[in-house]
Amino acid sequence: MTHTDRGTIMIADSDFGDVDIERAIAEEAGFTLEARQCTSEEEVIRYGRDAEGILTQYAHIGAGAMDELRNCRVIARYGTGVDIVDVDAATRHGIQVTNAPNDWCADEVADHAIALWLCAARKINQYDAATRAGEWQWQTGEPIWRLRGRVFGILGFGAIARLIAERARPFGVQLRSHDPFVSADQMLRQGVLPVSFDDLVEDSDYLVIQAPLTPDTHHLFDRATLARMKPTAVLVNTARGPIVEDAALAAALADRTIGGAALDDLEEEPAKRRDWRPDNPLLRLPNTVITPHAAYYSEQSLQAVRAIAAQEAVRVLTGHRPQSPVNSVT
Repeated sequence: MTHTDRGTIMIADSDFGDVDIERAIAEEAGFTLEARQCTSEEEVIRYGRDAEGILTQYAHIGAGAMDELRNCRVIARYGTGVDIVDVDAATRHGIQVTNAPNDWCADEVADHAIALWLCAARKINQYDAATRAGEWQWQTGEPIWRLRGRVFGILGFGAIARLIAERARPFGVQLRSHDPFVSADQMLRQGVLPVSFDDLVEDSDYLVIQAPLTPDTHHLFDRATLARMKPTAVLVNTARGPIVEDAALAAALADRTIGGAALDDLEEEPAKRRDWRPDNPLLRLPNTVITPHAAYYSEQSLQAVRAIAAQEAVRVLTGHRPQSPVNSVT
């Protein structure tokens, strides 16, 4: 058997720099790997028309593409979220969709959430910028509040949120969380007080969003929600950007309705835009910390997610059940 006998797996797009990990896995299983950088659904169709499997990082694959990808049997997402894939259309076409379970980057995201929190709470960015500009005084960061004893709220209490709670606990904060899908007993067993969403918003000094993006959570933090937060509160988002309405947050920060924000993603999700420009008003405010959706990143996590995606595609194409299926295909 040559490595071309079983067909083709296409990487629709990726920004990892090489495809060595994926190629080794595909070719060992008897597939040819083709790497593309598709910037539109039309390009996914053009290059992937004959592919049996597709790996995608940012490239959107919607219902129209499913109609054209007649040989495709599996779409493997680099990462956990699958909003860039029309899963219902894939199911109708008998295409298996897979993702990577959270644990491939759980420690990284939890570490990043704590780093963002501390940067915002201790005004690290403001101190750094002022010092580089020749201003050497502690007053630059006024006011800064002692962390111990303050309320640290977490929206969501899944695996990553629990790791965030573990990391925050030694700072002496009061841990609280809201998650309608997790029992109060489970939170209490981990030393976290379960509260309503309203109480979480109104009582938190620091509020970390670690919840999935759904129709219910889209723009959950809008002007009305932000207005109910403490004027000294810091909002941290290590989940998906569109959970927060950026325009409302920028207004709340400019008006000092809340004290600060630390975000790992913006609502427009720049990586998914071809011609993104840094004109979001949040980028011009001194009381923000913003990272480029990098919370998941470490050298180890990238190796893991690339291997997971390639292995899942190979499993499906060789007649085995995927380990992390998103849909059910008969």
